[in-house]
Amino acid sequence: MPKAFTPKVVTANALLEGDVIYLAADDSWVRSLSQAEVLTDEAVAQIRLLDASARHAEAVGVYLADVAPSDEGPQTTHFRETFRATGPSNYAHGKQVEG
Repeated sequence: MPKAFTPKVVTANALLEGDVIYLAADDSWVRSLSQAEVLTDEAVAQIRLLDASARHAEAVGVYLADVAPSDEGPQTTHFRETFRATGPSNYAHGKQVEG
């Protein structure tokens, strides 16, 4: 039996800066998970993924990541995504300084 679809966001890395980015509902790329569009329908998620994957001049490594909706916005459900959302780990810069 197939696994039930769970909420997801479209994520990738910005082509020029390398930052982790998320697809927002208005088709813009945002750097904050809290601004990402949460996809709850599998068919819509696949269409959003295909559309985002075609934007080669903006993003690389586009994929769907599991999230859990909350009052504060989507929350990661896997360590890898938590790690990516907090930014580089070699020293405090970027998202770590801002947060």
